[in-house]
Amino acid sequence: MLLASPDDVRGNRLLAVLSENDRTRLLPHLHAFDFENGAILQPAGEDVVHTWFPCGAALASFCVSSEPGDLMEVAIIGWEGAVGGVVSNGRIPAFATAQVRSAGRFLRIRTSALEQAKIDSLHLRHWFARYSDCLFAQLFQTAACNARHTIRQRACKWLLSASERTGSNELAMTQEDFAALLGVGRSFVNRTLHALREEGLVEMRRGVIVLKNKKRLKQAACGCSIAIENHFDEVLHGIYPISQ
Repeated sequence: MLLASPDDVRGNRLLAVLSENDRTRLLPHLHAFDFENGAILQPAGEDVVHTWFPCGAALASFCVSSEPGDLMEVAIIGWEGAVGGVVSNGRIPAFATAQVRSAGRFLRIRTSALEQAKIDSLHLRHWFARYSDCLFAQLFQTAACNARHTIRQRACKWLLSASERTGSNELAMTQEDFAALLGVGRSFVNRTLHALREEGLVEMRRGVIVLKNKKRLKQAACGCSIAIENHFDEVLHGIYPISQ
């Protein structure tokens, strides 16, 4: 376990834009961890005692279980956000599992330390309250998306969202994992990705999905990411990765 450096803190947009005083307030409590894809940051059912901040190309997902052994993604979090006690204020059992979706560095702070910092700084309190609002907006939009949009639209939206956060057109993702996070059978994802490949939008390698034509992927995706972008931009301007 390593203490986070100032450069680590700048790797998370939510932290990077804080005032120097607020970053200094948090820095002694932040520790850096490097995780591989699939690592569990916060299991469902356990008390939330930490808050995690993805840095750089690292991604985490909030996943919920509809059946034993099945985890469906309800939100993807990159360097624009945080998972854990930033919303729950800590020591309340987590309803969702927080899982690493793209390997990288994560900063961890005990939620009790974060809460004390928010008591000491009104700006921090307001800043994380704004982020909580944006996260809930993402969850609401995801619920509507899962109910109304096709697997093809949702798949294209997810691929673009992950690419924008990681800064890469190559996403480490098996078809089995992709089907699980979308909450559909593997055969549906297989047909969807095969069709996208035939159209020249993606390419598949072993355990990797490569985005070949992001402009056309955006045309094929639903508009849910745009709605989330717009809300983030209004509430936390400059934080959310805007699609190109």
